[in-house]
Amino acid sequence: MRAVVTRVLSASVTIEGRVNGRIGQGYLVLLGVGPEDTEETAVKLADKICNMRIFSDENDKMNLDLAQVGGSILVVSQFTLYADTAKRRPGFTGAAKPDLAIPLYERFMARCRERGFAVEHGEFGASMQVESVNDGPVTILFDM
Repeated sequence: MRAVVTRVLSASVTIEGRVNGRIGQGYLVLLGVGPEDTEETAVKLADKICNMRIFSDENDKMNLDLAQVGGSILVVSQFTLYADTAKRRPGFTGAAKPDLAIPLYERFMARCRERGFAVEHGEFGASMQVESVNDGPVTILFDM
């Protein structure tokens, strides 16, 4: 799995003119699933992201995690994280097919909820417009 995690003050995802998910402070997670990923991968990545300490404490040091700031998570499926960029027109055959990717996308979100976080999301395979107010900016890449 691959994820681009951005610390945000707010973020939303809109589908066909309707807001599908919106959060305040927290993480915008763009999530890609690869063909070798498993449920174990989804759980490990969710745990890693939920435990990440990238919010500033009273000394302006990145010491606080998502729970400590009362943050939420907005997850958007992003098969383009598996783009093959060897040519000018990217190929996407490296991304998992929907029959594998959708359950792992859902499992990732379920694990974040199990950890006590409010999770909003986009719609797998939909054309979406994502807005965010990046905080910092702080953006972390994960490749599991």
